[in-house]
Amino acid sequence: MSASQAVFLPDNASLFTRLRVAGQCLKRLKDDPTNPTYGQTFNLSLNGKVYAALAQQFQRSEEGRRMLSNRPSLEARELDLPAFERLPEGTLGHEFARYYRDNKISPFETTLELKNDVDFLAKRYRETHDLLHVLTGYATDVVGEMELQAYVLANLGLRTTLFVLLNSTLGQLKAPQSGVERSEYLRRVWAAYRRGRASPRFLDFWFEEHWETPVATLRARLCAPAEA
Repeated sequence: MSASQAVFLPDNASLFTRLRVAGQCLKRLKDDPTNPTYGQTFNLSLNGKVYAALAQQFQRSEEGRRMLSNRPSLEARELDLPAFERLPEGTLGHEFARYYRDNKISPFETTLELKNDVDFLAKRYRETHDLLHVLTGYATDVVGEMELQAYVLANLGLRTTLFVLLNSTLGQLKAPQSGVERSEYLRRVWAAYRRGRASPRFLDFWFEEHWETPVATLRARLCAPAEA
């Protein structure tokens, strides 16, 4: 049995079990930060109830019901990045492909079975992380990642984002490593939180239908203005 398979989150797990599994995932993610199984299991272990509540909210709208029924995917095998690069500059598809090329990373993939709506929403959130970088304009450096965590915390209320944000912020306040002063770091993270709270929920948006739409148009639709 591989290390990935050894991390297992039972259905209807107790709080103790979910915390134990989250701890196991974190230990493995330190050595293998891009592992999709550890990442999504960590996500589910702390956010299961949040996703269950979101699924109920999705059921109240036509678009939400359509998404839960069709379960669209933004995994690597569903994305034609070379075709996206041929789209006009400024479009979502073109800028999304550029994001992967410039950061020398690959789209999300998972090995986990989708057994229910909670599993799907956990996967959907992981898949939209990189799109949110493009949409919000937050960078992929330490501060940019924490800005995005704060944005998502306010927009969706995911517990994992709070955990990551607190852990990073405590480290930043103790020994700044990002080249940004403590006060500036806190200002930017707080501004991102307020922006996420003022923005429409992004998780039920059909990005797949907007590759040819300008990022500026989608940003105006889905994101509150960033503070200067």
